[in-house]
Amino acid sequence: MFVRLKILQRSGRTVREALLQREKHTHTLEERLSEKKLSRCFVDQRRVRLQAGSGGKGASSFHSEPRKEWGGPDGGDGGAGGHIIIRVNRQVKSLSSVSTVYRGRDGEAGGSKNCFGRNANPTYISVPVGTVVREQGVVLADLSQQDQQVTVAYGGAGGKGNRSFLTNENRAPMRATEGQQGQQREIQLELRTMAHAALVGFPNVGKSSLLRAISKARPAVAAYPFTTLNPHVGIVEYRDHTQVAVADIPGLIPGAHLNRGLGLSFLRHIERCRVLLYVLDMSSPEPWEQFQQLCFELDQYRPLFSQRPHAIVANKMDLPESRANLEALRERISQTVIPVSALTRGNTGELILHLREMYDSYPQAETLP
Repeated sequence: MFVRLKILQRSGRTVREALLQREKHTHTLEERLSEKKLSRCFVDQRRVRLQAGSGGKGASSFHSEPRKEWGGPDGGDGGAGGHIIIRVNRQVKSLSSVSTVYRGRDGEAGGSKNCFGRNANPTYISVPVGTVVREQGVVLADLSQQDQQVTVAYGGAGGKGNRSFLTNENRAPMRATEGQQGQQREIQLELRTMAHAALVGFPNVGKSSLLRAISKARPAVAAYPFTTLNPHVGIVEYRDHTQVAVADIPGLIPGAHLNRGLGLSFLRHIERCRVLLYVLDMSSPEPWEQFQQLCFELDQYRPLFSQRPHAIVANKMDLPESRANLEALRERISQTVIPVSALTRGNTGELILHLREMYDSYPQAETLP
């Protein structure tokens, strides 16, 4: 330790400067590794094959007791097979932990002395909030609440023991039935991000920087397109403890509705959002064309999608050419325009207040187009 201090003194650096530089380097490395890990592990679609548990078979036996020659049948029924249940877990963030095949547990077989087999425990599949369950294109469930669950495959009923076939005509039945097979299904799981507002824009317009400026989210930021490869959700907190979730999706490009770029794979993540924030790069020559192109892509993906409550965020106002473009934009567009600078965090307070006004004005996302 003393040797390191002497080396620092000789190099002209204080211990505080060295520690701050080391902490900054460690923090940057952790962010880069976490973003890389997230890009590798984030999964928003999964096809799953299900096989629920089969019921246990019934037993065929007769009561045996000294000095009791005709004890009668005492074979018990088999236990029911285990169901397969999908359950929402808020701690799960993607479908990467969901396997492609699940098989439920089988019920126990019945026994003698009228012993019934034990029912099998259900198999649970944990999914994130916002998961949609489909089968051949038909929606089976939309899981949007914590601890919400749905049974997607039912276990088979247990078989009957020979005691169940005792009649006046047949006092010694030998018959016992097998348990029923569990239900087989093949379903599709689709994750749609749960957020109140969405940042929509072309690549490299500053959406991730803006999310960092208005929330505590820390998506990766770099000076090249498609830095954001997965949706990020940041929480904007207000003084009355209201929280508004804002989603940052990968940038769109012309033809996104035709699945160009990252296209359709992430457009569905903003379907639940009740408010859209169009982020424009004001340093570009004609930023109003960005807005028109974004509206066109959203309407092609889903009719009237762009008509949801929205505002235009004029970003990069710290650049000199942005002010002239701002006046031209307001002359051509009648929608609300909020000039901000994600880099310097200039005027982000007005954006946060306007976001709250739209959040309070449109509380129900289900009634929107």
